[in-house]
Amino acid sequence: MIKKGTSLERWTSAKSAELYGIYNWGAGYVNVSEEGDLLIYPHGRERSDCISVPEIVAGLKQRGTEMPVLLRMSDILRAQIEHLYDGFASAIERSGYRGVYRGVYPIKVNQQQEVVEEITRFGKAHHHGLEAGSKAELIAAISYLQDPEALLICNGYKDEEFIDLGLHALKMGIQCIFVLEIPGELPLLIERARLHGVRPLIGARVKLSSQGSGYWAESGGDRSTFGLTVSQLVGVVDVLREADMLDCFRLLHFHQGSQITNIRDIRTAVSEACRVYAGLVKEGAAMGLMDLGGGLAVDYDGSHTNFKSSRNYNLDEYCVDVIEVIMQILDDEGVEHPTIVTESGRATVAHSSVLLFNVLDAARFSSAQLPETLPVDSIEQIECLWETLKSINSKNFQECYHDAVYYRDEIRQRFKHGDVSLRDRAFSEQIFWSIMLQVSQMLTKLKYVPDEFEGLDNALADIYYGNFSVFQSLPDAWAINQLFPIVPIRRLDEKPTRHAIIADITCDSDGKIDRFVDLHDVKKTLLLHDVAEDEEYILAVFLVGAYQETLGDLHNLLGDTNVVSVTLNEDNEMEFSRQVEGDSVSDVLSYVEYDVKAMMTRVRDMAERAVRQGKISVKERRQIVDVYQAGLRGYTYFEQ
Repeated sequence: MIKKGTSLERWTSAKSAELYGIYNWGAGYVNVSEEGDLLIYPHGRERSDCISVPEIVAGLKQRGTEMPVLLRMSDILRAQIEHLYDGFASAIERSGYRGVYRGVYPIKVNQQQEVVEEITRFGKAHHHGLEAGSKAELIAAISYLQDPEALLICNGYKDEEFIDLGLHALKMGIQCIFVLEIPGELPLLIERARLHGVRPLIGARVKLSSQGSGYWAESGGDRSTFGLTVSQLVGVVDVLREADMLDCFRLLHFHQGSQITNIRDIRTAVSEACRVYAGLVKEGAAMGLMDLGGGLAVDYDGSHTNFKSSRNYNLDEYCVDVIEVIMQILDDEGVEHPTIVTESGRATVAHSSVLLFNVLDAARFSSAQLPETLPVDSIEQIECLWETLKSINSKNFQECYHDAVYYRDEIRQRFKHGDVSLRDRAFSEQIFWSIMLQVSQMLTKLKYVPDEFEGLDNALADIYYGNFSVFQSLPDAWAINQLFPIVPIRRLDEKPTRHAIIADITCDSDGKIDRFVDLHDVKKTLLLHDVAEDEEYILAVFLVGAYQETLGDLHNLLGDTNVVSVTLNEDNEMEFSRQVEGDSVSDVLSYVEYDVKAMMTRVRDMAERAVRQGKISVKERRQIVDVYQAGLRGYTYFEQ
């Protein structure tokens, strides 16, 4: 009988699911088959219908679609909207809340046309609205929001044209609400409303003293960039009363920041906002709408804690706590329960997109093939390193580690002064890293690893080169160290044995991922499988639907990836409902103001001069021009 935990114990798909934390961050949408394939459950694991990610990749190959690819899962997007409304509906029913819930989607979180269109379509049954923070977003929202009961929340800076657009939308029956961000917007809004003969719907964003938690904590609080202080808010009431427009004041808005990790911070802010709301009602403002802004977090690492990449609450707890606090405060103030509005963007779209990319190569860390005996002319420090290597065991490995570091550093110093040859320096490094590999293996047998060995696995890690750009597809991983779950799509019934970091194909040293999700901390390496030269090894990055497409840039002129939408039809068959080709080289060059036609002409002229000068033949000229043209048409990423 094989004891649990021994090296002979068979590896299973369930162990891979545990290793990569799939059941913790997957929210019921991700699983692993017994055969080791990654599965996506578009409606959650409570239903049996699922899609095999390797089958998706096979279908893409048949259609000639190259990696990297961004998968959009429309069914998951629909499910997330339903979960949001189910959560509030349940909390409202259980508590006896006398208002309703209306969600709005902030377009800035993912501005892609397909995403906005599907959110308005899937959310129509619940009168799900949109939030616009710029003129372009407002124009898009007016076009796609056809439901007269849905809200169109206008945040951000508003000039005359922005206000006119919103007022015209109001005339057409769209519930367009102007949220005052700075005091100077109100006079212009009153002026334009009178000019067009419209009674505007007005809201105001208040700066609460309560701050959130996580990466965006400074989005709220007294020193937040946008919003009105309480004294400025009272000034708004006075101006509207003077203009006989106090009945237009309908909504109070606040925003603590994106990805609020601690439910206590949410309760505190809602409590303070309710006191402000009650005060406005008592001042005579019509009110009726309380907008909590965004902040509903996504559990990126699956730890269910208040860590920056997690949250210590679930959706049901969020809904219950919001309802409970509003009822408690407003009942105490004798104020009617308002319609609750949230601008939950990240939680709506994050789960619905998955990035797939293939591994192009791997730089594997392995011990060098050392000679059986030490060369007789070796320097003293190399002899000491050699002796350390030969004597290391489970009892003295810590002492051997210290000795190896000391002798290596001695050799490096002598090399800098010209006292050690290049070949001796190289040989000493081979011995040193052979020692480190043995130390690393012995550390795996310890219950507690001393702090001095922290980072050793990272130093010994392989580098897996992925066919993608961090800056284009995962910009938050670079900018704010956001964690994203990463899982191989196949071989999950095999034990991964290689500690690795992931590098992209940019020529930037920051173009890498060396922070990975873990229940207890942040892992510096990811366990992956050893990859054969003739094997296609594909990794999936989850929870990339929020902000990553919007924030991605053209670093190294690597453009948008191919995008494919996958759904399940009524017969539970996989359908590729929409395919969008990624940027070509010509596309990205035009984005940064290159004239591609002029460039082509320059290359043709250059090749023609080379023919006249006898450097190339006419046939070679044609080959050169053809290759250049093909390059302009080609995908900006590595093509097989």
